[in-house]
Amino acid sequence: MSSAVTTEPLLHRSFQVISRSRFRSRTPKSPPASLSCAPKLSFCHARRSRGFCPRRRGALLVRASSSGAAVVEAFESTDILFKESFPLRRTEMVEGKIFVRFDQGKGERNWQLTVGCTLAGRWILHWGISYVDDVGSEWDQPPAEMRPPGSIPIKDYAIETPLQKSSTTMDGDEFYEVNISIQSNTNIAAINFVLKDEQSGSWYQHRGRDFKVPLIDSLQDDSNIVGAKRGFDSLPGALGRLSNILLKGEASDYKDKKASSDLEVSKQGVRCHQGFYEELPIVKEVSVHNSVNVSVKICPKTAKTLVYLETDLPGDVIVHWGVCRDDSKMWEIPAAPYPPETEIFKNKALRTLLQPGGQENGCWGLFALDEEVVGFLFVLKLKEEVWLKCMGEDFYIPVSSIRSSSLLGQKESNSTETSGKTTEIDTEVSSTADTDEIIHEIRNLVSDISSEKKRKTKTKEAQESILQEIEKLAAEAYRIFRSVLPTFSEEAVLEPEVLKPPKITSGTGTGFEILCQGFNWESHKSGRWYNELKEKASQLASMGFTVVWSPPPTDSVSPEGYMPTDLYNLNSRYGTIDELKDLVKKFHEVNIRVLGDVVLNHRCAQHKNQNGIWNIFGGRLNWDDRAIVADDPHFQVGRGNKSSGDNFHAAPNIDHSQDFVRKDLKEWLCWLRSEIGYDGWRLDFVRGFWGGYVKDYLDATEPYFAVGEYWDSLSYTYGEMEHNQDGHRQRIIDWINATNGTAAAFDVTTKGILHATLERCEYWRLSDQKGKPPGVVGWWPSRAVTFIENHDTGSTQGHWRFPGGKEIQGYAYILTHPGTPTVFYDHIFSHYQSEIASLISVRNRNKIHCRSTIKITKAERDVYAAIIDEKVAMKIGPGYYEPQSGPQKWSPVLEGRDYKVWEAS
Repeated sequence: MSSAVTTEPLLHRSFQVISRSRFRSRTPKSPPASLSCAPKLSFCHARRSRGFCPRRRGALLVRASSSGAAVVEAFESTDILFKESFPLRRTEMVEGKIFVRFDQGKGERNWQLTVGCTLAGRWILHWGISYVDDVGSEWDQPPAEMRPPGSIPIKDYAIETPLQKSSTTMDGDEFYEVNISIQSNTNIAAINFVLKDEQSGSWYQHRGRDFKVPLIDSLQDDSNIVGAKRGFDSLPGALGRLSNILLKGEASDYKDKKASSDLEVSKQGVRCHQGFYEELPIVKEVSVHNSVNVSVKICPKTAKTLVYLETDLPGDVIVHWGVCRDDSKMWEIPAAPYPPETEIFKNKALRTLLQPGGQENGCWGLFALDEEVVGFLFVLKLKEEVWLKCMGEDFYIPVSSIRSSSLLGQKESNSTETSGKTTEIDTEVSSTADTDEIIHEIRNLVSDISSEKKRKTKTKEAQESILQEIEKLAAEAYRIFRSVLPTFSEEAVLEPEVLKPPKITSGTGTGFEILCQGFNWESHKSGRWYNELKEKASQLASMGFTVVWSPPPTDSVSPEGYMPTDLYNLNSRYGTIDELKDLVKKFHEVNIRVLGDVVLNHRCAQHKNQNGIWNIFGGRLNWDDRAIVADDPHFQVGRGNKSSGDNFHAAPNIDHSQDFVRKDLKEWLCWLRSEIGYDGWRLDFVRGFWGGYVKDYLDATEPYFAVGEYWDSLSYTYGEMEHNQDGHRQRIIDWINATNGTAAAFDVTTKGILHATLERCEYWRLSDQKGKPPGVVGWWPSRAVTFIENHDTGSTQGHWRFPGGKEIQGYAYILTHPGTPTVFYDHIFSHYQSEIASLISVRNRNKIHCRSTIKITKAERDVYAAIIDEKVAMKIGPGYYEPQSGPQKWSPVLEGRDYKVWEAS
């Protein structure tokens, strides 16, 4: 990994959700912002609950200031007709510290590096080492004995280790840290690292470059060294005095220390045996959740509509408000009187400073509206140019509809008193009851008109008034009707047997796809891989595969193809462009679709500019530095806009916000479709750019199938994988959402959970808190591409190899479950081939597809079992399970080591 150079200080921004900040906030100058309130989206859509509650009895619990006590008590004394809480989201700046400490461990030759952060978050230390004889700035992975628990290898150059919450506190606050043990007689010259906030994907560096902790003094002149040119002094105790004092030393002091007996001299340089402690400031932008509660009632004395607002927002909160007198929602200034601290704003609206009190140091306000007001509109203002809205729109309270609904309650109450009977009204009135009562009320009003017409005693104005009431009641009935229409998610609809060709979309294909990854990490070495794979096309078709994922086709700096240069040069280490065309043609002849592995996130430059920087591209797409993002910490060579995703460490990230970049990439992808015959795409490292750009590319190329590689770290606590991985799969779901569902994504969550399940014999992990599969396949199965191994995790790289000897358990899971399963090339052409073929046969014979239904019947320590589409039952694990016979009888069709499959007969 190369050293990253950047001109920005260590004051990066990232996001983290907290309930209420316990850190000192800072308000930096920022551009105008419009913050929104919105319910949390679980994955692809969400629906806010209805807030209309007719005839609901009960008091709104508030704590008002003494000055407003009488008003609030009067407000509490009668029925609340409407009550709803709106979530608010805003951002605050919080300050903290990154600290680096190097001191002696247990024993004379044992030392310990501690890296920590005082801000809450899921922090990851992304680190590697440099050896004494290394040339250049590339990283190496540390030896196994240096790696703390929970560490995960990243390719072949780095390690990612989660920071853990410390058992002690710093000035009363919690902090997070990781400890790395070092032997003083090692040939390691330095430890390099960057700190990553896993929640936001933001990276934190030192003076614009990777942190570097030297273990020999010959590195002291490097500007990004931590502890450089300081008087090293070890700190006593387990933590030492963690203070804000940075130990300062002059060059002369350092030279004196070099001569001391505590330093040993070798041919590699002077090795430090003294410690240091250094702190660096960090500022994060965090998302803070608040709420505003709105309640409505009718004043019994004045018949005015009273709207009560209460919020837990801190500080001065201004309500920018108005009313509308029809359904157009056009703002108007209502008639006086107004609440205290109210002023007119540009003759268009009113501004009222809310009164202190209410919920938890919040504030409140009470607004009286005339009867003819149809709606109450408002937004909240915290400070200059910071507004809080409702999902990007003005808050709107339909007071007219609420008043109309109260008429029903009053008439029912009068009817109850007249009859002398008492009826307890259920506070949870069903929508059906609401509409039935409204219809009944309309009939009563129509009867009133008819009877009065007969008696000729009702004036025309009175009749028109009744007609207006009918219109309002009808509108309210329609609103209730619309609000209770069932909202079907894609996964809630059970699809019938397919009687006609299913609709094909790029995110799902037909839904019956089974993928084969048609290469491994070593496939390029033969130089004729396209020809070798072509020879296996018929065999793959006979096994039941419908799609093959082919290797990256472009010329590349790396032989594997993931560091592309000239995108139109398709003569690669895998073969020539003509051999690639023959390969695709052969797969089409056996009815297998072909996915091209395209790298859109980054590209390697082929020429230097006038300053000697590699940022000029060659070939047909001869872009300049405008095509490179401006904030890549590893490659500060671009003049484009800031990146819309995470930066790739090994090559410059492409700026997809540039029109010419998107135009060129769409033309290139369309050329691949027409010239080579690709049917779809496997998209590499999609974390690096916004999913909306992916949608643009897919709309332009109309692929049969597309899947993105959104690789992210799972959640661990003290080296043990957490059971709840909702945050991890939510990030993958968010990316799929950003593509508008036009692409699927590899279900990394499911792979990781299968790892922990099989390694630890903890099969209970395969059911989430709601009894569903715990990966992406449990939330959005039609967009989940499941797998257990690929060219990165397995093959000769082995970065995250599936538990050995348990691969067929993994395939028994993904080939019987919903989602789109992928089988790795190395497993197909191995001793597992017959079992994999049998599992594929079971899937195809029972027409299991990406949206199949699943019922988890057992998830215990030593066994997991499920029934899919009521056609297939399966179990994995050494424990016992047999499906219960009911309407259907179960017959075993496949059995192996710790797995078994049944079919319904």
